[in-house]
Amino acid sequence: MSTREENGIVEPEITSIDELTTPMLKGEKPREAWRIGTEHEKLVYRAPDFHAPSYDEAGGIHDLLLGMKPHGWSEIWEGNPDKGGKVIAMKGKDGAISLEPAGQLELSGAPLANLHQTWEETERHIQQVHQVTDGTGVGFLSLGLWPDKTREELPIMPKGRYDIMLRHMPRVGTMGLDMMLRTCTIQTNLDYSDEADMAQKFRVSLALQPLATALFANSPFLEGKPNGYLSYRSHIWSDTDPARTGMLPFVFEEGFHYARYVDYMLDVPMYFVFREGRYIDAAGQSFRDFLDGKLPALPGERPTMSDWNDHLSTAFPEVRLKSFLEMRGADGGPLERIVALPALWVGLLYDQSALDAAWDLVKGWTMEEREALRGSVPKLGLDAPVAGGRSLRDIAPEVLSIARAGLKARGQLNGSGDDESLYLAPLDEIVASGIVPAQDLLNRYHGVWGGDLTRVYAEESF
Repeated sequence: MSTREENGIVEPEITSIDELTTPMLKGEKPREAWRIGTEHEKLVYRAPDFHAPSYDEAGGIHDLLLGMKPHGWSEIWEGNPDKGGKVIAMKGKDGAISLEPAGQLELSGAPLANLHQTWEETERHIQQVHQVTDGTGVGFLSLGLWPDKTREELPIMPKGRYDIMLRHMPRVGTMGLDMMLRTCTIQTNLDYSDEADMAQKFRVSLALQPLATALFANSPFLEGKPNGYLSYRSHIWSDTDPARTGMLPFVFEEGFHYARYVDYMLDVPMYFVFREGRYIDAAGQSFRDFLDGKLPALPGERPTMSDWNDHLSTAFPEVRLKSFLEMRGADGGPLERIVALPALWVGLLYDQSALDAAWDLVKGWTMEEREALRGSVPKLGLDAPVAGGRSLRDIAPEVLSIARAGLKARGQLNGSGDDESLYLAPLDEIVASGIVPAQDLLNRYHGVWGGDLTRVYAEESF
C-alpha cells in the first residue's frame, strides 16, 4: 500500500470537480516514455519457530529497514523522529521499500524502460535483504498467503492508516483483516498515451486479470492445512469491501473515460485524511462532502490534490487507475514469477498489434461471463470457464502467444541479445504442464512432504 511522506508544502484546495482528472491527464505519456513499475511483497519470518517478527523486536522489521541504509536507502518517517515517530519505509534509486500491515516487506520498484532492468532491480533487492539479514534467522517466503498463521499470531506495523483500516474492515466485510494481515502479491504498473489508450488497456487487463490470477495462484494453505482454493488471496477480495473492489462493469461501457472513473472514486468511501504527519480517521465518509467543505472529520476544509491522490490509493479493484494502470490479480511468488507478471502485461499492452489481438479475444464476453470467471478462478484456476464453452486452460496458450509477439516487437535486448520474451518462460512451463504453482505445492504437501507444512519454508523461500 502507498506510503505518504510529509513534504511541508502548502497546497491549494481543489475548487472544481473537473480538477479530479488531473492525475490521469498528467499520467499521459508518449510511447517512448512508457515505463514499467513492479511491486512485490514478501512474507517475513524468523527461524527457528518461523514466527512473523514484530516491528520493535531485536532483529525485527525496524532493524531490517535501517539495515538497508548502507545499500543506498534512506528513511521515510511517520511522525517526528524526535517525538516518537517511526521509520515506516525506505527510499532509494530502486524505488521504495515499505511495510504492509503485518510486516510483509514490499519493494515498489522504480519506473524502468525494459524488463531486463526489472530483473536486475528485483535480483538486486533480494540480494540486499539477504545481506542485511544474514545470520539473524530472518527469511522471506514467496507465497501469496501466510500458510500457517492465524490473525492473532501476526504483528501490526506502526502505520497510522493501518490503524484506521483495521478498525474499519470488519464493518464492511468478513475478510478485510485477512487481506491486510495475511496476503502477499505482485503488481505491475503501466502507462498509457491518452484517454482512448487507457480505456483499451483497462478493458483488456481487467478482462484477462483472472488468467493472471490462475497462472500465479500460489496460496492453497491457511492455518496449517489446505484451504480448498488455489488462490485464497484472490478469494479474500470477494468479501473485503464491495464498495472498493471487483471487476468494474462501467469500464466496458461505451465511451468510458477519466471522468467516469472519477465518478466511481467519489462513491468509494474514504479511509483517512493526512495532516501534519498524522492520519485522521474519516472511514466511511464521503469525498463529495469533502469537496463541499462538509467532511465530518475535517469540517470547513476542502481537499488538496494530495488528498485526492491518497483517496485514489484506497480503492482495490482488479485493475486500478491513478496516473498509471495497476494490474492487481497475482499472488506473491519467487523471482522468476515476479518478472513474469510484468512480462505478460507489457507484452499484451505495450504493442498495439498485441493489444488489438488481446481485445479481439475478450471483447465478446458479457459482463455476466466476466464476473462468473472472476468468481470461479480462485478455486478452479486454469479450469475456470470462459465464454463459448472454453476454459482459461484453452485460451492461455493464445494469450501467451500474443504477449510473446508483443515483447518481440518491442526489440528490447539484453547484453546476450535476448529479447524480453524470455521472461515468459515460467508461464510457458505452467501452461504446458497444466499445473499452477498452488497445485504443485499441494502435490508436494500430500506427497513428499507427508503433510508437514514446515517444509514450505525450506523450499519456497527467496
